[in-house]
Amino acid sequence: MKASKAQSALPLPVRRALATLGRDISTARRRRSMTVATLAERAFVGRNTITRVERGDPGVALGIYATVLFVLGFADRLQTLADPATDQVGLTLAEEKLPKRVRDSVGVR
Repeated sequence: MKASKAQSALPLPVRRALATLGRDISTARRRRSMTVATLAERAFVGRNTITRVERGDPGVALGIYATVLFVLGFADRLQTLADPATDQVGLTLAEEKLPKRVRDSVGVR
C-alpha cells in the first residue's frame, strides 16, 4: 500500500503517540483475553486491520480506532480528547485577549 504525503510527513511525536496507542490497545485486548479475531468481529473489520491498529498504523481510519476503543470500553475517553475546558493553550490565548480594563459605553450610566 502506498503511503500518502500526509502519512510520510507525520511528526515524530505523532508517530510515537500512535505506536503507544497501538501497544495500549493490544495490552487492553490481551487483558480482556480477547483474540484478534474476536476484536475484529466486534469492530466489524478484518484481522489484518486490528493488527495494523495494534502497530499504530497511521493509515488506519480514525473511525476504526474509535470503534476498537469502544469495543474495549474506552469510548468515554474519546469524548474528552479535545475538550476545550482542558485546552491550556487555548485558555491562555483567550486570557491574553481579555481587555485590561472595561469602560462603560457612551450614554450608559
